[in-house]
Amino acid sequence: MNAIGGNLQVWTGEGCACVRVTGRANFTTSVDFKRLMQHLRDQGAGAVVLDLSECLLMDSTFLGVLASEGCKRAVEREGRTEPGLELVNPNQRIRDLIDNLGVSHLFKMLECDAASGEFKAVEPSSGIDREEITRTCLEAHQTLMALNPANVAKFKDVAQFFAENLKKQQS
Repeated sequence: MNAIGGNLQVWTGEGCACVRVTGRANFTTSVDFKRLMQHLRDQGAGAVVLDLSECLLMDSTFLGVLASEGCKRAVEREGRTEPGLELVNPNQRIRDLIDNLGVSHLFKMLECDAASGEFKAVEPSSGIDREEITRTCLEAHQTLMALNPANVAKFKDVAQFFAENLKKQQS
């Protein structure tokens, strides 16, 4: 990505994928992550693992996009919902952020050896405009508020800011 965002790498197999997130996963990384997850769903990758061994931090936008993906990939089994995303080696700070936002139920967290294999760098998308970034930020925060009412107090003003900016950008 760029100097302020994280980097994404992907390995794909038959019906599965592993995404490695390195550096600081923030709003600049979120759009490419969201696009990558959609691409993997379109390609039939039912099982997705995120290798967070080298991910330093996630901001609320990235966490909201991650939570949205967790909702989309959740699986109903025997009357209960099971996580559809596995997070490998998240550091304690990331674990705490996920817990504090009340979305840990969306993920299975594992501690194991980091993924190996031939990962391909996900090149930053060209043509991401300010409107798409703003929309992604707004949707991510709306997701966090919808998933946990305690997040409304944390993100209400942020979501309003993004909603107002989006309206201005669209006019």
